[in-house]
Amino acid sequence: MPARKMRFEVFDNEGNKYSIAFEGNITRDKVLKILDMIELLGGVSSEINSSMLNISNFENSKYNKVLNVIQKYFPISWFSSKDIQETYENEFGEPISLSTVATYLARMANRGLLIKTGSQNRLRYKIALKLSNATLKGKML
Repeated sequence: MPARKMRFEVFDNEGNKYSIAFEGNITRDKVLKILDMIELLGGVSSEINSSMLNISNFENSKYNKVLNVIQKYFPISWFSSKDIQETYENEFGEPISLSTVATYLARMANRGLLIKTGSQNRLRYKIALKLSNATLKGKML
């Protein structure tokens, strides 16, 4: 499974550009450490607070929510992108476009998380049996 990626590009008071790339298990603490380092370089003001940085958005991304819907409601059965869209909207009370769902399902299938079958306009998916739930709980871009 690919790791999460985050990149910071900051200019200091002298016009120097700093680029910091982070790849791996991204947590609030790790990002705050990076921001502390950037602050030491003079790239941001000292008024950074946790409300400005909502790391939970990474953990609660639409991709991860779709993955959670699949695990919770379709652990052994076949499903379509429309099934996921309807279940997602009922589960989280927020809209998600069918094209977004189809894109995420295609990515999951390409990564081997899902099995895909059917014609282009009637695709069906199922969780790949070789994967455990622990494997599916990982975070990906």
